[in-house]
Amino acid sequence: MANRRLRHLMLIGVIAVATAGCHKQVNDAEIAKDINDKVAADPQANQSQVVVASNEGNVSLQGKARTQDAKARAEQIANQEPGVKSVDDQIAVDPNFDGSANSTPSAGMASSAPAHAAAPAPQAAASAPPPPPPAPIIVPSGTMLTIRLGQTIESKTATAGSVFSGSMANPVTVHGVVAIPDGSPVSGVVSDAKKAGKFKGAATLSLTLTSVTIKGHPYNIEAESVSQTTTGKGKRTAGVIAGGTGVGAAIGGLAGGGKGAAIGALVGAGAGTVGAATTGNNRDITYAVESALSFRLAQPLTLKPE
Repeated sequence: MANRRLRHLMLIGVIAVATAGCHKQVNDAEIAKDINDKVAADPQANQSQVVVASNEGNVSLQGKARTQDAKARAEQIANQEPGVKSVDDQIAVDPNFDGSANSTPSAGMASSAPAHAAAPAPQAAASAPPPPPPAPIIVPSGTMLTIRLGQTIESKTATAGSVFSGSMANPVTVHGVVAIPDGSPVSGVVSDAKKAGKFKGAATLSLTLTSVTIKGHPYNIEAESVSQTTTGKGKRTAGVIAGGTGVGAAIGGLAGGGKGAAIGALVGAGAGTVGAATTGNNRDITYAVESALSFRLAQPLTLKPE
């Protein structure tokens, strides 16, 4: 009977010790949490970063405080916490510490967790592919290129194959972009030239535009010829001659009619005639310097993009 009572008392003691141990662990956790909460809420103590650990009511404080007063206030809060037996204050005073970034982790037996390594910087975004090269500019066939002659050309003195020069009188635009600026140099050849006979025989003068230079780049072009022929005494016509394609031309300053004067114009592609002034018995043809002549492109002209 006595042995049974002894065993019963021992069992009660074991249960009491276990219960007391659990209660102690809960108290340590609660002590650390309560101290942290009170330090964070205190207007003076929160100027610190405190790590609280509690072991059987023995509290240690670690971290930083901006002022000595903040350090002292944190220690005071810890000492006033119910269940605390002692306080080991290891808080360092650092006037440069930014107390606004206060972080006070806590655990019953915990110390401050090691800082996480800084996350690696994100890899630089892959380089964007280069933009596609600009598309070439295409001046369509049928476009009129109006030029001004750089010299006077006469049927009585010109020879087939001789070269003439000039410049663009007007810019040419494609989709709102200037493709051929005005003033761009041009060149061509006299494709046919015949002077008028003394008593009979028609005079003929035909010009073909062969190239244009745009911003230093020369381009070969295929354009319909500008041609004019006199027929009979005191009569003059302008025809459409050029490799069987027909011609469009606007001619100014013909036959001494005045520098840049508009003498005639061709209406429609490869159709109609160009009227030209004539004086008396003069049946020779003259394109005065700076005469405005318009050549129609027979083939598209492809230009390099800028």
